[in-house]
Amino acid sequence: MELTASERALIVLLRVVGALTAAALVAVVLPSDWMAGVHRWLGLGEFPEQPSAEYLARSLSLFYAVLGVLLWRLSSDVRRFAPLIGFLARSGLVVGAVLLAVDVLAGLPVWWIVSEAVSWFGISGAVLLLRWKQPSSSPPERP
Repeated sequence: MELTASERALIVLLRVVGALTAAALVAVVLPSDWMAGVHRWLGLGEFPEQPSAEYLARSLSLFYAVLGVLLWRLSSDVRRFAPLIGFLARSGLVVGAVLLAVDVLAGLPVWWIVSEAVSWFGISGAVLLLRWKQPSSSPPERP
């Protein structure tokens, strides 16, 4: 069966977000002084010289990179992976809400709070919308 326009759009969206998210792998190996420079450049002040801060920054970057690779993989067969894509999109709405609260409570700059909320809610909402437009199909048979 040929792909619908919404399926093709979903593939493009998953691949673009996946590629951008996978690029976080760079931060996993970024030299510490560069990481501190980016932190300052973003207007977040001095990066804490604590092992836990560096660990959290690198491990979160690795998590995002793995998520990006997963999104790219899911884009390879949006019909087969439709339930998982839908689950991740619904989960993304929850993550967006939690991160919005965390960002506000942490006192992050408004531009950070808005961009993160718009990203999580916008992408997750778009994926759900495109997912709902997909033709329903029966689940694959088990061997």
